[in-house]
Amino acid sequence: MVSVNIHEAKARLSELIAMVQNRNERVVVCRYGQAVAEIVPFKKARRTDVYEELKNITIKGDLTEPTEEDWEDA
Repeated sequence: MVSVNIHEAKARLSELIAMVQNRNERVVVCRYGQAVAEIVPFKKARRTDVYEELKNITIKGDLTEPTEEDWEDA
């Protein structure tokens, strides 16, 4: 983990971002010696796993058609 003050972070922002991106380094930004922010690697979310039961569902019909008639009969 690297700590920098705000002035240094502004001057070296591209370098700090490269450290975060390439080395998974965390950068703490400080103001008057106190940590106020942290630059961390962005983690992409994993695709949600689909339950086996849902893989067998077949949808018949056009899902984009209006359904007002169906709701009137309910």
